[in-house]
Amino acid sequence: MKFYLAIIFSSMIAGNIMAQDPHFSQFFASPLTLNPALTGRFDGNLRVAGNWRNQWPTINNAFKTYTVSADFAIMQNRIRETDRWGVGIMALGDQQADGVLKNTYYSLSTAYHIGLDQDGYHQVAVGFQGTYAQKRLNTANLKFEDQLRSDGFTGITSEIFDPQNVNINYFDLNAGVMFSGVTAGSISYYAGGSIYHINKPRESFTGADFALQQRYTGHVGAYFPTGPTTVFHASGLYQYQAGASETVIGGAFGINANPSNEYSPTTFYAGSWYRFGDAIIPFIGLEFGAFRVGASYDVNVSDLKAVSQSRGGFEISLIYINKPSGERPLNCPRF
Repeated sequence: MKFYLAIIFSSMIAGNIMAQDPHFSQFFASPLTLNPALTGRFDGNLRVAGNWRNQWPTINNAFKTYTVSADFAIMQNRIRETDRWGVGIMALGDQQADGVLKNTYYSLSTAYHIGLDQDGYHQVAVGFQGTYAQKRLNTANLKFEDQLRSDGFTGITSEIFDPQNVNINYFDLNAGVMFSGVTAGSISYYAGGSIYHINKPRESFTGADFALQQRYTGHVGAYFPTGPTTVFHASGLYQYQAGASETVIGGAFGINANPSNEYSPTTFYAGSWYRFGDAIIPFIGLEFGAFRVGASYDVNVSDLKAVSQSRGGFEISLIYINKPSGERPLNCPRF
């Protein structure tokens, strides 16, 4: 059954069936894949983020996705104290169907955050991102229905691939907006939206003229204390692309293990998110010093669970934020 699903999946790739972009369940820990307007929005002068995801490993290693990004502020001495101008770079890799299709993306993003009050507690941001995409199809590993014979996949397929089309390169353009705020009671909140593939780049492995459909994303979140040593982080995501949609909502409680250290707390997180109609996503995390680490596992609850054995996907995230001691803290929301 696993092998047949791999065949179906490979056929979908060759036939240019529309599908969603690579994504992470821990969307809140992958800022530059979520919204270009998040570039530079953090308390510090450098943020490095990494994510790794292995989705549906029981179905012939269906998806493996990984990314690393870095963003930082520029021109801080030449713009208003309540404003922030961020620049970021990102590399993202995605392998599908056990390496049949390999995608690589290199992105450069920028965002300007405008303070709406004299202290910069509330800001609105506009961001843009340019991406150079490379896609490579390994036709040697593809198997099709018309190759199936009584003694195995020994027949000759009617699918024809032009060697000039199995490697695709194109430029992509994305944009986003976001509003964020921090209250005097240390409650932070944000809401944003982004649109990807604004220019609808053309891609095809068979020579057909296929436009990559635009992806629309909306996301919200809040981070607030629930007690002297506890906090709660809630967030939600909605994405739509080419008739496919995704809705994720959930949250995690955090407990401070060393409340006496105000400037370098150690906080443990535990919670869960839910992707409607697809998976429950338990999450655990740890924040200590300049690091934030998260791990989650998609427990598949859709009809696919009979094949996936409820194994949706394992995912880890790591964020490092450099902030020199003594630097004036920024009024940034927590993500």
